[in-house]
Amino acid sequence: MDILFSSLSIIARPDAILALLVGSIGGVVVGSLPGVGAAVAIAILLPATFSLEPIVGITALLGIYGSSMFGGAIPAILINTPGTPVNALTTYDGFPMTRRSEGRRALSLAYSASFFGGVFSILCLILLAPVLASIAPMFGAREIFLAALLGIILVTLTHRGQIMSAAMLAGFGIFLSTVGLESTALTQRYTFDLTFLASGIDLIVVVIGLFALSQGFVLLVRPDTSYSLPAVSGRFIQGLAELLQFKRIAAFASSCGVVCGMVPGVGEFMSQFLSYSYAQRTSKTPELFGKGNPEGIVASEAANNSVPAAAMIPLLALGIPGEELTAMMLAVFYVHNVIPGPQLFQHQMDFVLALYIALLLLNVLVIIFLMFSTDLLMQVMRIPSRFLGMMILTFSLIGVYSLRNSLTDCAVAAAFGVFGVILRRLELPTSPIILGIVLGRLMEDKLRTAMARVKTPFEFIDRPIAFILFVMIVLVIGLHIYTVVRARRQQRESRTETVLDA
Repeated sequence: MDILFSSLSIIARPDAILALLVGSIGGVVVGSLPGVGAAVAIAILLPATFSLEPIVGITALLGIYGSSMFGGAIPAILINTPGTPVNALTTYDGFPMTRRSEGRRALSLAYSASFFGGVFSILCLILLAPVLASIAPMFGAREIFLAALLGIILVTLTHRGQIMSAAMLAGFGIFLSTVGLESTALTQRYTFDLTFLASGIDLIVVVIGLFALSQGFVLLVRPDTSYSLPAVSGRFIQGLAELLQFKRIAAFASSCGVVCGMVPGVGEFMSQFLSYSYAQRTSKTPELFGKGNPEGIVASEAANNSVPAAAMIPLLALGIPGEELTAMMLAVFYVHNVIPGPQLFQHQMDFVLALYIALLLLNVLVIIFLMFSTDLLMQVMRIPSRFLGMMILTFSLIGVYSLRNSLTDCAVAAAFGVFGVILRRLELPTSPIILGIVLGRLMEDKLRTAMARVKTPFEFIDRPIAFILFVMIVLVIGLHIYTVVRARRQQRESRTETVLDA
């Protein structure tokens, strides 16, 4: 009980509440802008939070992270263009409902399912907090190293059809993390006698370049799009009552989001796929999926909005981000000298609970805001894309320059911005680079610490959790190899059958 009161005192500050309010509403607005997304907004605002106190800066960005998918459902349903990538599945049934003049109902269901998924995952987090606090001390340097390695492997393998590209980009991120002065012997690595590389390549500069500047470049060269918005009127609160008709689907989708969110590299897309498939399989009208079935909207939105809170578990307990947004959040933690990991649960449990409470308040603030401001958010979609691109470039470069008052940082960020555009054109993922930088530094530090106490390779996995993580790594790689070999064998057999039939 003392921890709860301490947590409430941390979050119940005027500046923290104001930051949460601005972040949550700002996240909804950003999410409703097609082509922008939470990653761009967080990247732009990262430098601005460095001068704030930890709870204030973190809650502001947490608000954007947790609320952007609420807003992303608006263009997905009304104009068949997802505001954020994870809202793509919502277009399958949301837009057909809009074409049947049921846009208000579709939006209302999306808001309600998102709210249910968010609150469900936060309650699971609060219930898991004592368990995590008891398990966290069992993680030493070798366990965290193996968990980080497992996270990189999972992130790589989730990019189906691009696994080699994702692995190479993750390796590139790990390489970038080694540039600069080596922490033990203080020798220079890969600096090539360039003084600006002696301090390493700043994670924030890379983040702003890859996500914000690249998106700004893309929007600048894209012709302005004029959307014809349908008329949507009526009360949106009715979706809360209608959600009771689909409570089974909402509960299953939220559970999928919690489980997938806790596993690094899995996230929203896998949880949506599982929940949408379950909803279609168990529906009385499966033929209506993709043609405007409200069950599809509930499955999609409940699944993706239950992931952000669950993704905080590996981030807070082990310091391991699961995707680019949580990697950005990790950067904020480090800047404010709040080090995620086992020690955080042991010594700052009140801070952890304060973040959970902030997530709960976030969902309440967003659902209230959406009930009364959907018409205004629809007008936000009319902002010209080139104007957005110019504003993103301007604020991004200001943010990069404010880090160290360095034009060199701006040039490095611009180079990564161009590299990000190239990756977008080639349809290659950018998140493995960020995860490689973050987890590369973590893995190097933990490996150095662990190797000082380990004499043989078998001693590295002689503890229960380390052994379990090692077995999981072997199983994940083995299962992937088996899947690839099986798929190729089936392809050869099908080609042979085709030749014989011919």
